[in-house]
Amino acid sequence: MSLLKRIVASSAFQEAVGAAGAWYLKLVWATSTKILEPASIYETFRPPVIVTMWHGQHFLMPFVRRKQDRAKVLISRHRDGEINARAAEHLGVGTIRGSGAHNGEFHRKGGASAFTEMVEALNSGYNVALTADVPKISRVAGMGVVKLAQYSGCPIYAGAIATSRRVELDNWDRTAFNLPFSRIGIVAGEPIRVAQDADADALEAARQKVESELNRVTARAYEIADRKGSAKEGSKP
Repeated sequence: MSLLKRIVASSAFQEAVGAAGAWYLKLVWATSTKILEPASIYETFRPPVIVTMWHGQHFLMPFVRRKQDRAKVLISRHRDGEINARAAEHLGVGTIRGSGAHNGEFHRKGGASAFTEMVEALNSGYNVALTADVPKISRVAGMGVVKLAQYSGCPIYAGAIATSRRVELDNWDRTAFNLPFSRIGIVAGEPIRVAQDADADALEAARQKVESELNRVTARAYEIADRKGSAKEGSKP
C-alpha cells in the first residue's frame, strides 16, 4: 500500500476530514435561509420513524433532527462511509454500519446485521435514517426501507433537502454539494405505513409509493430552493 493510501485509510485522517466536514455543514446551515414544507410537520411527527432520502442528497439531513430526538443513520462500511460516519457523529447522530446491495452482496456489505440493528434502534425509540436507493442504481427505491417499516411497525417519511447554491456532480447518484449562503428547501412527505402481514404485492406497492413520494418531495425541494414554486417560509427546524 502506498504512503498516500495509508494516510487516507488512517483513523486520524478520517477523523480530521469528518470533523472538517461537520464544521462545513454547520456553516452551510447557519448562513442559509430555511423553508420547511409542510411548516406543521413537527406538530404531527411522532418518533420513532424511518426517514428516507435519495443518495447524494443527504448531507444536511442531520440538521432536521430536533434536539430532543434520538437518531441513527445507516452508513456503508466503505472508506468514504467511515468519513461520513465521523461527520454524522460530530453532528449528534449515531451510526449503523452496513448497506444494501445487488448481486448477492447483501451479507458481505453488512446488510443483514445492519437491518437487525435498525429494527432494534427503532424499538428503542430512535429515529432511523437511510437512503432508499441501493448503489449504483440511482432513484430506484429498494425493498430494504419497506421491509424495515414492515418489521418495525414504524412509518416511513420521505424527505428531501435542496440548496439554491450547490455543486452537482455527474456521477451515479447525482451528488449535490451544498454551499453556504443558500436558500434551503426542506420537504417531508406523508407517512407511509406497511402492514406486518403484507404480502409480496403489498410490499411492492409500498416500494413504488416510497419511490414516487421521494421523487415528489425531491422535485419540490429544488423548486423551493430555486424559487420556481411559491412557498411560504416555515419555522426553522
